[in-house]
Amino acid sequence: MEKRARVIAFYLPQFHPIPENDIWWGKGFTEWTNVGKAKRFYKKHYQPRVPADLGYYDLRVPETRKAQADMAREFGVEGFCYWHYWFGNGKRLIERPFNEVVSSGEPDFPFCLAWANESWKGFAHGLKNRNLLIEQLYPGIDDYTAHFYEVLPAFKDKRYIKVNGKPLFMIYKSIEFKDVSIFIELWNKLARENGLEGIYFIAQTPNIEDKDTILNLGFEAINVVRMFDFIKKRNYIQKIMQRIKINIFNYPRIYNYSNVLKWFSGSEDKDKDVFPSIFPNWDHTPRSGREGIILHESTPELFRKHVAQVVNTVKDKKPDERIIFVKSWNEWAEGNYMEPDLKFGMKYLEALKEEIH
Repeated sequence: MEKRARVIAFYLPQFHPIPENDIWWGKGFTEWTNVGKAKRFYKKHYQPRVPADLGYYDLRVPETRKAQADMAREFGVEGFCYWHYWFGNGKRLIERPFNEVVSSGEPDFPFCLAWANESWKGFAHGLKNRNLLIEQLYPGIDDYTAHFYEVLPAFKDKRYIKVNGKPLFMIYKSIEFKDVSIFIELWNKLARENGLEGIYFIAQTPNIEDKDTILNLGFEAINVVRMFDFIKKRNYIQKIMQRIKINIFNYPRIYNYSNVLKWFSGSEDKDKDVFPSIFPNWDHTPRSGREGIILHESTPELFRKHVAQVVNTVKDKKPDERIIFVKSWNEWAEGNYMEPDLKFGMKYLEALKEEIH
């Protein structure tokens, strides 16, 4: 039976210690550190979040990676889109889990890469300051070539996800990358020289209005992330009430999931070169404290409604292009995950499976 959509879930590989994180945040830091110290900021605030079936895992463990893949497959996820960090001049971070997936051949589960090409700053990752931790650099042709050959073994892997015969590669920041057209042209050339048909480049963007600008840079499609479109849609009274809650009552920025999910999708998602996103939940306070945004009272039932809405926008596309990205599989410190927790168990995954089959 043909699926109604190709569901690809973003996958964060930061659940294992690395020397850089030890320096920035303390010995043994992983994403679980922020998850574990999360606080409740109001009466019905769902924190802390506690993982259920998979536990507080370490992604250096092959059995963990297999358990994740088995679970994702069971509930209709086609593959994982691993966040990939290349800061220029050969500098990578948290690459070990993906490298081991490629080199070991396990788990036998489809994957692709999304280049998170941005500098890391303290606040976004859980520090109280906004200091630059590591800068994203674009050194030029030699570095772009080295980058290609670093990921070529993955592109040639039988598990790598393709669109129209080409390996899918996403770039997080497209417009900010001044050399991106040169980069795309070079990688397509190198791909053909190495037996591939080319690379299927996708740009992630929060702004559907930037679609034409992005496609003119050489991308074949965009992944639009409309999670916070509702902020632009608020009326004057809603904005005033929000400022009162923040400034007088010291609340985080709280928005009811039920009120904002209608903005998560748009008519443009029907276009063949637009791949929409679905969002099970969001709560950034484990990283950013009271300054975080919370999508309050997300439930599997509301998520099901959201999934159904988005699946309907892709149903008339060619089967290869019925792609929907899940944000995310395991962004626990952003309260943004599909993996089971103690409160909801498998219910988000069950909702997804039932709507895409």
